[in-house]
Amino acid sequence: MNTKKFFPGKFIIGALLLIAGFFLGWLFFHNTKSDSEKLSQQILTEKTIWTCSMHPQIRKDHPGQCPICGMDLILLQNADAEVDDKAVVMSESAMKLAEVQTSIVGMGSAVKEVRLYGKIQPDERLLQSQTAHVPGRIEDLLVNATGESVTKGQLIARIYSPELATAQKELLEAVKISDKYPALQEAAREKLRLLKLTEKQIKTIETSGNIMTTFDIYATTSGVVINRKVSEGDYVNKGDVLFEVADLSRVWGVFDAYESDLAWISTGQEVAYTSQAMPGKVFKGRISFIDPVIDPVTHSTRVRVEIANNNRQFKPEMFLNGIIQSRPVGGGKHLIIPQSAVLWTGTRSIVYVKLPGTQPPSFKMREITLGAALKDFYEVTEGLTEGEEIVTNGTFSVDAAAQLAGKPSMMNPEVQNADEKSPDVMGGHKH
Repeated sequence: MNTKKFFPGKFIIGALLLIAGFFLGWLFFHNTKSDSEKLSQQILTEKTIWTCSMHPQIRKDHPGQCPICGMDLILLQNADAEVDDKAVVMSESAMKLAEVQTSIVGMGSAVKEVRLYGKIQPDERLLQSQTAHVPGRIEDLLVNATGESVTKGQLIARIYSPELATAQKELLEAVKISDKYPALQEAAREKLRLLKLTEKQIKTIETSGNIMTTFDIYATTSGVVINRKVSEGDYVNKGDVLFEVADLSRVWGVFDAYESDLAWISTGQEVAYTSQAMPGKVFKGRISFIDPVIDPVTHSTRVRVEIANNNRQFKPEMFLNGIIQSRPVGGGKHLIIPQSAVLWTGTRSIVYVKLPGTQPPSFKMREITLGAALKDFYEVTEGLTEGEEIVTNGTFSVDAAAQLAGKPSMMNPEVQNADEKSPDVMGGHKH
């Protein structure tokens, strides 16, 4: 019969290993517990603030639900950070939902696009009035419609004139006694010349002895009849206007320019203009005259561009659209910001500036002074410096968040003790 022998050495080794395991476990547990206690103590000693991811203006010292939207509050990671009490805080998710974008303020070249609206008008220097040189009755009106073209020397009307007949009789009587009184004949001739009879007509009267009962009126200029004043059978006096004739070989493009744009407009500037009657064509001209008087009703003035119109493609009263690319006097670089960044109340212009080093981002309202309005930008004269970051998209959303939080905003620029308002009051408004 075999019997197992007892070895006391193995028992002692096992006991020692067991004791060492208990010791190591106690040591590890003690250290872990100490670290945990330290971390818990640190969390308890820190200032904890709970806020809503959708409504950052809500701030509480304990977890719970947002009184506005009911979402669970989250722990604000930088509760100890110093935040301006007049700034509005927006979380990253709220900024994404509101499509809030920012950009850095910088210097740029101020170029303004001035838009002008006008129409074609006849050149006033090429307007002429066709008048009656003798009083009488219009027997024939050979040009009897507005818009008809006439050429210089063309017969346009015949007038029956008793005064003309009397003047011719005086000439014939003066011819009979011209040997004794030659001055009378010359005086009678001069009277007919003043009635616009030609030397040939006067000679014909003297040689034939026949008296003309009607007087022919010839056009004194070439152009287009833009206004007909008389009709056949009308009685006219000497000097009455029969027609208004315009030479349309040169016309004016007359544009209306608002007084706010006059600082950007000067004589000699190039104007690119178009007409709906000729789509796809862009014409260019230079400003030749700026009316020194402002219209008291429209608060605009007239800007003139002279246009060559040999082929008569431009017609009076045709609408024009003009554009001037203008730079301010002195040129150079200016501090400019996008127009979308500015909230304008009529008396104040404000932007929202992002406070540096804040997380979540904080924005503070700032009033600025605007200079010239450019195409898509504003020139800033006061209130901003180069390198600052401002909201350029979603400015209304940031302003709405500021109003809900009881912070200074576009409609309420002066808010006292904004940080003392209860965060449990929805939007921070006092009703």
